[in-house]
Amino acid sequence: MAIEQELPLDYRLNEQVIMVPAGPQGEARLQTTVFRPNGDGPFPLLIINHGKEPGDPRGQARDRFIFMATAFVKRGYAVMVPMRRGFSNSIGAYVDHGCDMRANGYGQAHDIKSTIAYARKQKWIDDHRIVVAGQSYGGLATVAMGTEVIEGVRGLINIAGGLRDDGAGCDWRAELVNAFANYGANNKIASLWMYGFNDSLFGPNLAARMHDAFVRSGGQARLIAFGPFKRDAHGMIASRDGEKVWWPDTERFLQQIGMPTEEVFSIADAPAVPKTDYATVDDIDAVPYLGEAGRAAYREYLSKMTPRAFAVSSNGAWCWAEEGEAPEKRALATCAKSSGQDCKLYSVDDYVVWQGPRMPVVDADEGQLASTATGGAGISEAEADAPR
Repeated sequence: MAIEQELPLDYRLNEQVIMVPAGPQGEARLQTTVFRPNGDGPFPLLIINHGKEPGDPRGQARDRFIFMATAFVKRGYAVMVPMRRGFSNSIGAYVDHGCDMRANGYGQAHDIKSTIAYARKQKWIDDHRIVVAGQSYGGLATVAMGTEVIEGVRGLINIAGGLRDDGAGCDWRAELVNAFANYGANNKIASLWMYGFNDSLFGPNLAARMHDAFVRSGGQARLIAFGPFKRDAHGMIASRDGEKVWWPDTERFLQQIGMPTEEVFSIADAPAVPKTDYATVDDIDAVPYLGEAGRAAYREYLSKMTPRAFAVSSNGAWCWAEEGEAPEKRALATCAKSSGQDCKLYSVDDYVVWQGPRMPVVDADEGQLASTATGGAGISEAEADAPR
């Protein structure tokens, strides 16, 4: 089971968390991450909308989409990532319309519109240059929102948009196709769609059906069907390696709708953990404190994709994290929670970072163990929209 920890705010991007009013009377509050360049603006705006993980949405971690946010802040954009009602620390109830995918999309779109309305009143936002993106359930909601003319919004980006519901009697694939046909018939804002060949939820056949239903009904959308991405294209947007997939077509789309694409701000690279000469990364017996089960876990870790990190504690606890944001910080935080004491990083990506003399191997059946990743992306980044 994954145990995700809150990541520290990123000073390089002027990250802050605010509460945005939502609901008919503004009674709800959306926990919203804001990134912005230095200066007073006004800045063009990107809003990124999240998906839904399995289980209670209250337990879902605050989404940041740090890699996409960084790419846009470099180009002079402010970025807002709202957690919709019922998710994470937002105030308000999550409303589930079951297998009615059309209603699910429209229902979630209300909170996106509330975020836009709030943003347009801020002096640091250019209220005539806004683009809205969404991943997974957030993509479905973004396209649903595009059935209205919304002042200032020039374009939409749908990344692996949809929602899965494996409840009894729910033909969720057909429901998604019908929902997108409805959105297309009422579409008012042009959109760019991206779906990968090995998307675990919305494969190429379903993506083509949804897009075809949308454009045949009159919707404006260009579909980019890109190839396989790591283990699961559904998590592409959360990967540090995803930009080379999504940026080229995004750049062309932004140019077409009159949005900026040139880099105008430099952002320092995040501090890297230095490599040491303690051991080679594949020397399993060199990892300190681990017993038999821990060494088996480290052997499994070596098969994971980068970015990745492995942390250990002196009482034998361990944790690895793969893909997504800051795997080294996630591994440390989860290891500490499992062990009840501080942990240290042993390796990052393809090199060892452990400092100090070689440690004796522990033969006992060591303490707790944990992992914060599955498949091709960390669970909070893959956003595997339930079977519910």
